[in-house]
Amino acid sequence: MNNNKMRHLAQSAIIAALYVALTWISNIFGLASLAVQVRLGEALCILPFYNPSAIPGLFIGCLISNLTMGSTPLDIIVGSLATLAGAFFASKIKNKWLCPLPTVISNTIFIPLVIMLSYIVEWDNTVYLLTVLGVFAGEMVSAYALGMLLVFAIEKRPSLKYYLR
Repeated sequence: MNNNKMRHLAQSAIIAALYVALTWISNIFGLASLAVQVRLGEALCILPFYNPSAIPGLFIGCLISNLTMGSTPLDIIVGSLATLAGAFFASKIKNKWLCPLPTVISNTIFIPLVIMLSYIVEWDNTVYLLTVLGVFAGEMVSAYALGMLLVFAIEKRPSLKYYLR
């Protein structure tokens, strides 16, 4: 395996581990699951803007987090795929101000459905709408606000960009 492939593999593994650690911290405070999720690991979803190697790391990190936090099988699969989709589309964004949006949109579309189908006994449109709003609000904090803070930190320190390439 050449050095470039090893570097990308190592970056993905580090990002996965960071996502898991940050999400577990969120879970300790009761913020990592259900309708209003503020997963600190979601801030890392801006990293594909700098390097596509972050995409598999974010997917694996989300998958491990969901597996270890007692999520339902549907939540494990769809939640992880929602993060994968958000990360993939973030890698296609050319404007740093917009790079968190794919994660916000992906999770706002899929996670409320997962919550309703996995955790709510009876479908209720009001509960669904509140769940959509809750997931959107949590993603705006974790992926957008915290993600943009991470973007600013990366932009302010060129040495961080070097390690992300």
